This record gives sequence, C-alpha cells and structure tokens, in this order.
Amino acid sequence: MQWYVLYTKSRTEIKTAGRLKNLGIEVYCPVITEVRQWSDRKKKVTVPLFKSYVFVRMEAKNRNLVFEVPGVVSYLFWLGERAVVKDEEIKVIRQWLENDGVDEAKIDVLNAGDRITISKGAFKDQEAIIKEVGKKTMRLILPKLNCVLQVKASEVLG
Repeated sequence: MQWYVLYTKSRTEIKTAGRLKNLGIEVYCPVITEVRQWSDRKKKVTVPLFKSYVFVRMEAKNRNLVFEVPGVVSYLFWLGERAVVKDEEIKVIRQWLENDGVDEAKIDVLNAGDRITISKGAFKDQEAIIKEVGKKTMRLILPKLNCVLQVKASEVLG
C-alpha cells in the first residue's frame, strides 16, 4: 500500500479526512494549533498543516473509492502520475508535530507584492519587493538601491 495525496475543497480537509476514515480508509491530515486574532478576542484553532491536502494510504485498485466522499476533488499528480508519498516522509511529519512540541507552524507561498529581506549574497540584509515569481527565478525590486534584480529563489532565501 502507498500513501497518495488528495486535493480537497478549501477548508474541508479535517471533515473530509473524518469521512474517509469512516469508509475504512487510512487517512492522515496533519494539523497544527494557531492563535487567531479577532477584534474582541484571541482564540486557539486547529487548522491543517497543508491547506487543501489530505494523505490517504490504500492499494492502487481501491483508489476510486475516495470519490464517494464529499469534499474530495482529485488526486495530486506529479509528472503525469498520482503523487506518492513515502512512509518515511509521513513518519517524519508525524514525529515533528507530535514529539517536537511545535507550538505554531506556517507554510507561506511567495507572491508578487510580498516584501522580503535577502538573507545572503551581495545584497544580504537588503529589503526587497517581489515583482515576479517564476519556477526557478524571481524578480525583485530593491527600493533603496533603485534597481530590479533577477535571482534564483534558493539564492535569496537560503
């Protein structure tokens, strides 16, 4: 049996995981606790670590069973095949969340308009605004230097 990645409707990850479990499917939806601020209070809420994704472990012949569950959109594909996650990778996520006492974790995507600080290289510690994000490169506006810089993403964030 292998772990597959399911793409779910937005904000239905935890409910969808519960429904899949009720069908007898082995499912893993890693969650974290975040403190959310409202105008009148703060509250701890449980949210999925990976937005719109749930992991399921099943035999290949039973893969279509998941589509009986409301909230399941499709499988995640990688290079034309259903994405497969190794048991070791699921184990690492579980250990990290359970044993390390993670109080808060957040996964962000870089988008045009975001402000960042360059962490290494000739422009280290310079503030930049992301102009464009490509597959392997970014174009950054460096306001203090009045220039535009094109870099590989790994060079900027380390």
